[in-house]
Amino acid sequence: MKIEGRTFIVSGGASGLGRACVEDICRAGGYAAILDMNDELAQEVVKSIGGGKTKFFEANVLETESIAAAVKGALEWVKETGKEVGGVIAAAGVATPAKARSSSRVIIDRNLEPFSMSDFDFVMNVNVRGTIDLIRQVIPHMARSTPVGSDGERGIIVMVSSAAAFDGQPGQVSYSASKGAIASLTLPLTRDLSRYGIRVVTIAPSIFDSRMTAMMSDKVRASLLRTTEFPQRPGKPHEFAQLVTQSIENIMLNGVVLRLDGGMRMPSKM
Repeated sequence: MKIEGRTFIVSGGASGLGRACVEDICRAGGYAAILDMNDELAQEVVKSIGGGKTKFFEANVLETESIAAAVKGALEWVKETGKEVGGVIAAAGVATPAKARSSSRVIIDRNLEPFSMSDFDFVMNVNVRGTIDLIRQVIPHMARSTPVGSDGERGIIVMVSSAAAFDGQPGQVSYSASKGAIASLTLPLTRDLSRYGIRVVTIAPSIFDSRMTAMMSDKVRASLLRTTEFPQRPGKPHEFAQLVTQSIENIMLNGVVLRLDGGMRMPSKM
């Protein structure tokens, strides 16, 4: 699918990997509806890109009603611009609860106390429930849209997993479970949506420069980077966005989880 003249709904589009996707899409002639909770950062993106090519819709992916209101607003904007929806990029996510200390993420601590289920639920609800809730609310519109090209394509769903889905480290039970779920959702979603000409691609990045990885200590970051084959550095957001745009444009990419990790395989111990 050509990006030019199409609108892509990007959750988490105000910062990090999501923002890089918004910028890449608009650079290619597309439009982006930014779904995020951070009004200040989102407005900064809208102003930076300019030209009426982006619009912000406040959304909390933990709340179905909030997603519904944002999707409704985005679809109304699409109707105004005449730039049909080309896909959803579900980039909103968390690594751990903001309140969680390092020790509280391990399933059982030194005192043999299990971790909090509320923390586990938070990560799963943001990363898994929030992703599926957004997708399910947009695909009815996509399925009714006019197909394009000789193959009858209507669009693409891009989800974000993680290298932790495959080789999660100690303390990553919640995060790895959530990202493993996203990877596992890829094929059944592909099969559900194929009849409508909608593709599904999941990208599983390793360490990328973002607000999420900025919380890592220098020691943890250095240890992880030593397990990367080449290049031995964090990925850049624009490199993630490149793969997203390639996924949008290459119709043969479907039902696949793509590792974007420089050959990294995370160790069991630091």
